[in-house]
Amino acid sequence: MTKQRVLRPYALPLLCLAAAAALPAVAPVYYVQFASKALLMGLLAMALNLVVGHGGLVSLCHAALFGVAGYTLALAAPRYEAAALWWTLPLAVAAAAVLAFAIGALALRTRGVAFIMVTLAFGEMAFYLVHDGDFAGGSDGAFIDAKPSVKLGEFVLLDLENAATFHLVVLAAVAAATAFLALLLRAPFGRALMASRDNERRARALGFSVYRLRLTAFTISGALAGVAGYFAAAQFGFVAPQMLGWHLSATVLVMVL
Repeated sequence: MTKQRVLRPYALPLLCLAAAAALPAVAPVYYVQFASKALLMGLLAMALNLVVGHGGLVSLCHAALFGVAGYTLALAAPRYEAAALWWTLPLAVAAAAVLAFAIGALALRTRGVAFIMVTLAFGEMAFYLVHDGDFAGGSDGAFIDAKPSVKLGEFVLLDLENAATFHLVVLAAVAAATAFLALLLRAPFGRALMASRDNERRARALGFSVYRLRLTAFTISGALAGVAGYFAAAQFGFVAPQMLGWHLSATVLVMVL
């Protein structure tokens, strides 16, 4: 196999990555911010696609995982000051992953339409928890006064208040998630997950723990949704219950389909 044939499949993705990275240099701030939002919605769709496209599980609770990460940032950020990205991002991702694990542990005991309805129910429970609770502004939501800071001591490594810098950080996160998912799906885990999607009985007969495979995929998917939710909350400086609503889950599901 020639070197050109090996590199050919990567040409278009690398070209798109280069074009996205060059966008802040040629486009107004509005379009840069819009592109950042599109990238975050794409990341959320990729997270959902792990369980829908590769796991065969239609979930309607991913907006809740997305929103929980945003609310975690809002609650963890000090008032009138920027929270440190170093610890708030892992905290938000962990919160989304733990919620995904809890939902998956129960919902994956069902199949088909029942699974869809159980995930929808858990998503709506999360929505009404933040909508009716006073701990994060209730139905009015909560503000995040400043974007997270990326500092080393007193030295500012990245100024996320700058739209171009924020866009490049989001682009790097999406590129890393894309590479991670590509490697994951080519690994034995990914092949076993797709085998359980195509023929669950045969996968069980071959010795695979289908429940464990799907729960792991659901938790990883929740963590990636948490990354998207964290940066979405940071971008707009505001979180509201609508971030957790089923309308967003349905929209992202349509994106995946």
